[in-house]
Amino acid sequence: MMKEFKEFAMRGSLVDTAVAFVMGAAFGKIVSSFVDGMVMPVVGLLTSGQDFSQLRYILKEATTDKPEVAIMYGTFLTVVLDFIIVAFAVFMVIKALNASKKKEAAAPAAPPAPSNEEKLLMEIRDALKK
Repeated sequence: MMKEFKEFAMRGSLVDTAVAFVMGAAFGKIVSSFVDGMVMPVVGLLTSGQDFSQLRYILKEATTDKPEVAIMYGTFLTVVLDFIIVAFAVFMVIKALNASKKKEAAAPAAPPAPSNEEKLLMEIRDALKK
C-alpha cells in the first residue's frame, strides 16, 4: 500500500498540480497586497478619499446591546478586483502556453527517411544514368 501511495504521489501531474497550487496561493497574496496597498488608495483618491474597505450598506444601526448589521460591499469590491487581476494573469499564462504549443505543432515534421526499397531504386537509377 505504501508503494502504491508513493507511486501516486510522485506521479508527474500530481507534483505539478501541487507546485501550481502553492505558487497560485503565493501569487494571490501578492495580488491582494498590490490591490490593498497600491490600487485601492489610488481609487480612493479618485473617489474623493473614499476608503473602499469601509463602504457598507447599513441594514440595522447598532444599539447598546446589539452590533450593527451591514452589507460590506466595499470589501466585496476589493476581492472582486483581486479576482479579476488573478484571472487575467492566469489567462495570459494559458495564452502563452497555447501559443507555444501552436508553434510546436506548426513546426514541420522532418520528412520520413527513404525505405530500403527506395534507396535501392535510387541506386539503380543513378547507376543507369552513368
